[in-house]
Amino acid sequence: MTSTATPATADTRPPAPDPAPAPPRRGGTSRLHRTEKRWALLFVAAPVLGYLLFILYPTGFALYASLTRWNGLGPMQFIGLDNYVALLGDERFRQTLFNTFFYMIGIPIGLAISLALAVMMNRKIFGRAAFRAIYYVPVISSIAAIAILWQWAYNGDFGLVNQFLAIFGIEGPNWLADPAWAKPAIIMMAVWKGLGYSMLLYLAAIQSVPRSLYEAAELDGAGGWQKFRSITLPMVQPVTFFLIVTQVIGGAMIFIEIQIMTPTGGPEYSTASVVYHIWLQAFRYQQMGYATAMSVVLGLLILVITLIQFRLNRRNAGFVVD
Repeated sequence: MTSTATPATADTRPPAPDPAPAPPRRGGTSRLHRTEKRWALLFVAAPVLGYLLFILYPTGFALYASLTRWNGLGPMQFIGLDNYVALLGDERFRQTLFNTFFYMIGIPIGLAISLALAVMMNRKIFGRAAFRAIYYVPVISSIAAIAILWQWAYNGDFGLVNQFLAIFGIEGPNWLADPAWAKPAIIMMAVWKGLGYSMLLYLAAIQSVPRSLYEAAELDGAGGWQKFRSITLPMVQPVTFFLIVTQVIGGAMIFIEIQIMTPTGGPEYSTASVVYHIWLQAFRYQQMGYATAMSVVLGLLILVITLIQFRLNRRNAGFVVD
C-alpha cells in the first residue's frame, strides 16, 4: 500500500494583537504634567484677573454710574438716560469739547517739527549728542514743573516770552488772561514738551532705513527733497501712525497743564478741557454720575477716532509716494 503524505499548509491565523499599553503610573510623568498645567493656569489667570479687575469691572461700573444720580459717597439713584439728555443742553460741555479738539491742532505741528529735527539730528553735526539730550529733557521732566515754568514765562508784565518779543518791537499779549491767546499758549507749551519724544522715535526710524535706497535714488538723480518725499516719509509712516494715535488719546485727556496754568478754566472758560470739566463736576460739585456720563461720551469719541485712524492707516498701508 502506498501512503500519501499530507502537504504542509501555511499558517493563516491572524497575528496576535499587541498587548495593551500599561496604564500610566501615578507618579513620574503624569505628576509633571499636572504641575505644568497648574503653572500654565496660574500664568494665564494673572492677565485675565487683571483685565477683569482693572478694565472690565471699572468699565461696567462706570456705565452703570452714568445712569445714576450719585455724589460719589452716598447711595446711587438710578435715573436712566437723564445724564446723557442733560449733556445735550450743557453749553459748558460743548465748549470744553471744542477746546479739547482745538488743542489737537498742535499734533500735526509737533510732528512736522519733530521730523525736521530728526532729519537734522541724523546728520553729522558737531554736538548732535548734546542736542538730542537737550531736546529730550522736557520729556522726562515733571509736567507740573513745566506748567509752572511756562506760566511764569507767559506773564504779561515780566514774562520771558514778551521780553523776547520786545526785542523785535512786538508787544506781546497777556497770554493766559486773553481768551484769544490762552489756547494757543497752551498748544505751544505742549508742542515744546513733546518734541523730544517724537524726535527720538523719528530718528530711530530714519536710521533704520536701508542706505541702499538713498544710494539708488542718488544714482537716478534724485535730490534731497525727492529722497525725503519718496523714501523717508513712506518709511517712517508706521512711526507717524503710532504718534498720531497716542497723541490724540493723550490730547483728549489734557488736564494738568490747564489746572496749573489756568486754575479757573481760563478767561471765559476758554482753556477748560473735557477732563477738566469732568473733574470739576465730580470733585467740586459732587455730581459724580453726571461726570461719569461725560467720561463715557469722551471714551466713545476717542474710540471712534482711533478706529478711523486704524482704518485710514490700513487703507494707506503699502502706499509709496512717487
